[in-house]
Amino acid sequence: MIELRYEKPVDRVGAIDLHGGRGTARYLGGGTNLIDLMREEIEQPSLVVDVAGLSNEIEARDDGSILIGAGIRNTAVAEHRAVRSRFPLLARAILAGASAQIRNMATVGGNILQRTRCYYFYDSASRCNKRIPGSGCDAIDGFNRIHAILGASPSCVATHPSDMCVALVALDAIVHLQGMSGVRTIPLMDLHRLPEGHPEIETVLEPGELIAAIELPALPFARRSTYRKVRDRASYAFALVSVAAALDIEAGIVREARIGLGGVATKPWRAKAAEQALVGKKATAASFMAAAEAELADAAPLSGNGFKVELAKRTLALTLGELAGDPA
Repeated sequence: MIELRYEKPVDRVGAIDLHGGRGTARYLGGGTNLIDLMREEIEQPSLVVDVAGLSNEIEARDDGSILIGAGIRNTAVAEHRAVRSRFPLLARAILAGASAQIRNMATVGGNILQRTRCYYFYDSASRCNKRIPGSGCDAIDGFNRIHAILGASPSCVATHPSDMCVALVALDAIVHLQGMSGVRTIPLMDLHRLPEGHPEIETVLEPGELIAAIELPALPFARRSTYRKVRDRASYAFALVSVAAALDIEAGIVREARIGLGGVATKPWRAKAAEQALVGKKATAASFMAAAEAELADAAPLSGNGFKVELAKRTLALTLGELAGDPA
């Protein structure tokens, strides 16, 4: 039996001091992922530092930006009036995730840092480089229907499971971090690492570093935004493909676009190629499909998930068409 110590500090400084950057310490938010990982003995911390009650405010600023504390529950974010009006794609992404009970418990920080739901990651009898570095990846030649077609490597093809992160990456969200070296900010797009040769290292966080808040910069045209999720069941299922998108259209021409993809990549995927293909083009079904083709040009499907390439293209094109009023 592993001895487990539980601490509940009163502020972030106390939490960071308790954690101390030790590899056997973990921060606990809502527990909707960490407790599962502990039950499966994937995570075996000797110290759990409860940070769920810290950083639990939402600040809607006059300039149109919003600062969201990392300890806020997902449901509270989705229901916040400023989030729903300024960034509807984020509210919709959250409501598309998990179940109401889990959303009521899960925190923003925990959602961002949740680990993959790859079958082989959870199966102790399978080879998984995330769980045991250097052991191999059984998903590559196994049952890989749900796995990545973008950003994968010979070491790992697991997808990132978050719906919220897909919206956040599309919105240029900024992550506020606090650790033993002080405070810093980084774009959420740069927080998660591609697997390359070390899929067990999933983020650029330093040891003991804590997510304090997420900042959504002002983006007026994000009021014209949405989130679409394609999955096997109508609820409580992870995305096969998801799209978070916002469009700025004037006189039928796309001036700006923000697009994130989920269910298809090893990290929350910013669709830069699609965005670049759209700017300056007419908002038509043809231009939307051309943008989708550009984004999926480098897709590398496995034996069981080739369908995701076409599914991602069509879902992206349909979502953009919805935002543009379903043009011809």
